[in-house]
Amino acid sequence: MTRSPREIEEARARNGFLLINAVRFSGIALVLIGFAIVRGVIDLPREAGALIAVLGFIAFFFLPRFVARAWNRGAGPNA
Repeated sequence: MTRSPREIEEARARNGFLLINAVRFSGIALVLIGFAIVRGVIDLPREAGALIAVLGFIAFFFLPRFVARAWNRGAGPNA
C-alpha cells in the first residue's frame, strides 16, 4: 500500500519529535547520574560526577536545537 505525501510527512515529524525527546531524556538521565555520583551514591570521583552533570545540562538545553536543525535540514531518515 502506498502512503500519501501527508502520511509520510506526518511520520517524519513524529519520528523527529521522538528523537528530540529521547535526546532530552538522555540529558536528564546524565544529570541524575552526575548528581548521584556527587552525592556519593555511585562510587566515582566527585569531579567525574560534576562533569557528567554539566554535560547532561548541555545535552538537555542545547543538543535538541542542533538535532532539530539537522532534522529540518533533511539529515534525518526518509529525507
